[in-house]
Amino acid sequence: MVAREIAKGIFWVGALDFDRRLFDELIPLPEGTSYNSYLVRGSEKTALIDTVDPKKEEELIVNLIKLGIEQIDYIVINHAEQDHAGSLPMVLEMYPRAKVVTNEKCRDLLVALLQIAPESVMVVKDGDTLSLGDRTLRFFLTPWTHWPETQITFLVEDKILFPCDLFGFHQATSELYITNEADAYRSAKRYYAEIMMPFRNSIRGYIQKVRDLDPAMIAPSHGPVNKNPKFILDAYAEWVSDDVKNVVVLPYISMHGSTQKMVDHLTGALIQRGVDVKPFNLTHTDIGELAYSLVDAATVVVATPTVLFGPHPQIVYATYLANVLKPKVRFASVIGSFGWGGKAAETIVKMLDHVKVEVLEPVVIKGLPDEAALVALNRLADDIAKKHKEIGIL
Repeated sequence: MVAREIAKGIFWVGALDFDRRLFDELIPLPEGTSYNSYLVRGSEKTALIDTVDPKKEEELIVNLIKLGIEQIDYIVINHAEQDHAGSLPMVLEMYPRAKVVTNEKCRDLLVALLQIAPESVMVVKDGDTLSLGDRTLRFFLTPWTHWPETQITFLVEDKILFPCDLFGFHQATSELYITNEADAYRSAKRYYAEIMMPFRNSIRGYIQKVRDLDPAMIAPSHGPVNKNPKFILDAYAEWVSDDVKNVVVLPYISMHGSTQKMVDHLTGALIQRGVDVKPFNLTHTDIGELAYSLVDAATVVVATPTVLFGPHPQIVYATYLANVLKPKVRFASVIGSFGWGGKAAETIVKMLDHVKVEVLEPVVIKGLPDEAALVALNRLADDIAKKHKEIGIL
């Protein structure tokens, strides 16, 4: 890849990973990703902000060599995870006089994860500054905007924010800057859903602090640079708020058709009542799309057949994921069928212990849905519509 100047004396020197399709062996990457590293030249000192994933470290080093960088004075690490800090050992080999700049918690993780020598680290605290001569870096601790040691870095004179994992998204693109905000919104929302949503309450507390900095540009760790910070700050403010939409998310599996018939009937009943419904057949659902839909949905209804005595394993996986992502849904229920017995509904409800929801009466039947089952599904649709009306979204 080619180093590119994002502002005078400030360069993107990272790497694009067009081929990567899975992150953390969990998160689908339909558009690949980027590992953004930035070089800031001051009149006296030079700083590198973050590195890249270890498998792309040669691209980072080549970018630095092609720019003629003979000395790096500071390597700022905003986050210890390998896609940010993984190439730090290699960069320190190339530039052994450089000091690693990060907070205390991040230092400890760098020592544990990458075996970095503690004495090579300059520890900074919230609000500390570092002079590069005519440029100043200011650091803000933002724990639990993904990991407990995360920080953000602000280039004061140029008003460029380097926010680590905040405000970016997974995309490998040759475009240096965001050019299509509609596309960027969808990618950023998916990224928020998959990675940031569990930390919604923490992030909410930092948005106004970032607004107060009044950044002219946001240069995230993943995805293109944003020259319109208001766009992404407004989007994040919406996502982390308590506001929900008139949407039911309906993940399901059907083994022999009974649960499918129930899903089809409930979907139609909800539509008739003016409720937007998004069914997801988990046999071929992109889990990122499911997470995306959970960001601002008011209700989730889990539909499962019974396997032996409990829910289908893919339903268990999706329910576990929803529980750890902690979306702001207000209501939940379970529908499904069984052959000879089981406690699928009770298991699903217990698994949602991290999500503060009101559980609406489940509809679990034996075999194919009969007329009584359809009446019960209509009752559930009525209950959902009533709840949505009560909170003013229908």
